Amino acid sequence: MAVERMIPQWIHHFVPSAISVYAVLCVAIVAIVSLVVKRRKFIQRVDRVPGMPGGMTVLGNTPMIVVSPDEVFSRVIGYVHMFRSSGPVLRVWAGPFPLFFIFTAEAAETLLSSNKLIDKSREYEFLHDWLNTGLLTSTGSKWFGRRKMLTPAFHFKILDDFVHVFNEQSKILLVKLSQAAQKHGDIDIYPYITRCTLDIICEAAMGRHVDAQNHSDSDYVQAVYKTSHVVQMRQARPWLQPELLFQLSKYGAEQRKCLKILHDFTDKVIRERKLEHKERKNRPVETVTDGDDIGSVKRRLAFLDLLIESSKDGQVLSDTDIREEVDTFMFEGHDTTAAAISWSLLMMGSYPKVQDKVQEELGRVFGDSDRPASISDLNELKYLECCIKEALRLYPSVPIMGRRLTEDVTFHGYEVPKGTSVLLMTYVLHRDAKSFPDPEVYDPDRFLAENQHGRHPYAYVPFSAGPRNCIGQKFALLEEKVVLSSILRRFHVEAMDKRDELVLLGELILRPRDGIRLRLTPRVAR
Repeated sequence: MAVERMIPQWIHHFVPSAISVYAVLCVAIVAIVSLVVKRRKFIQRVDRVPGMPGGMTVLGNTPMIVVSPDEVFSRVIGYVHMFRSSGPVLRVWAGPFPLFFIFTAEAAETLLSSNKLIDKSREYEFLHDWLNTGLLTSTGSKWFGRRKMLTPAFHFKILDDFVHVFNEQSKILLVKLSQAAQKHGDIDIYPYITRCTLDIICEAAMGRHVDAQNHSDSDYVQAVYKTSHVVQMRQARPWLQPELLFQLSKYGAEQRKCLKILHDFTDKVIRERKLEHKERKNRPVETVTDGDDIGSVKRRLAFLDLLIESSKDGQVLSDTDIREEVDTFMFEGHDTTAAAISWSLLMMGSYPKVQDKVQEELGRVFGDSDRPASISDLNELKYLECCIKEALRLYPSVPIMGRRLTEDVTFHGYEVPKGTSVLLMTYVLHRDAKSFPDPEVYDPDRFLAENQHGRHPYAYVPFSAGPRNCIGQKFALLEEKVVLSSILRRFHVEAMDKRDELVLLGELILRPRDGIRLRLTPRVAR
């Protein structure tokens, strides 16, 4: 007892505390060691796939793409070409995260044909602020339900109704191109095509005119352009990808301002269209009195109308659900198509003999008339369709497709772990000499029916493939045919840029950094 009285009181509190700290430290050390061991095993597993080492560092292989945004795509494609002899699957470390590149038809089939591997990779998350989780970015049961619901909206009979919209906006485009060609001579075709496709998809998706071709400075049109640019900037700049850093940046502020304009516009149109929908139930079907539909009792519906009908007064789709699908149509439906049309014009302007064959076909179908194209006309433009497909082979609108694996998957004998991202390099896949001899040559004959026999069904996937293929590909192809045939019936097209001199930006959409310069020569005075 005397000895105990000699020990300071604080010792009695210190000893248990010291033991507790020691225990916590031991647990922490064990946890850290466990994580290190687990990480090392994961790295060893990942590194069985050929590629560059770097999994044990925070930066991984990121320094190899710390270049200007203009160089990122060419750097990545160069890496694939440099190491593809190592195997049909390549691996890099994006910081501490592995990315796996695939670029063969067999690997594409494994990825795209699966009903389970439908989750988009993290790059698509940068679209969530704008599109939320609509058809492009959703997954699981939500995606399956939405896909089933929206598929009827792209039935061929419904698409037939939109040909009038394609013709109407193409007519405006021709006026703008004629004015620009007379004033400037050579013109950058890309912004003109983009404004035309934006007008088309806005009318098709919402039944509203934004009149981008005549008012490119409108708040809504500018918000679409700026928001798309911000998403692309964020993809190309790793320091903008963390949410907090992005929201604190000037790009985050600009996006918030633009999204308010975009969402407010869509919300307003939804409210107005729902009111019209209720009123229409109580009155006879309206007669369409424009264009070739004079006297028809059928009313042309926008995709928004079909969504409203499917919503069951909010029981199936809320207004927010409708908005995310309309916004998704707006995003997917103008930029991808604008790119496809612009690249097609570049190719035909670079290959005069191909353009001559297109002109011959247009002459057989339309003669010397300037009448608008009908659906039957478009079905006859077989060679023009081959030209579009070949341009999409060389310059796919979506040059890289990303999936996040929800299970372990084996590609060409290499096991890729669950939870990692796989990038299908469409741009490289379409240049596989096994499927496309002399792959850099623009040859539309590749897509003649007799020349496609025996080609692997996943060797060419400009609209993706399998269960998650592009729901709007028929819409896009019809639109591209109308716009291109309208231009080529009016003008002879000469490319002023050489293909190998163009700087490609491989963001969500493959586009030329400096546009596409064309010389347009009137064919026949109208």
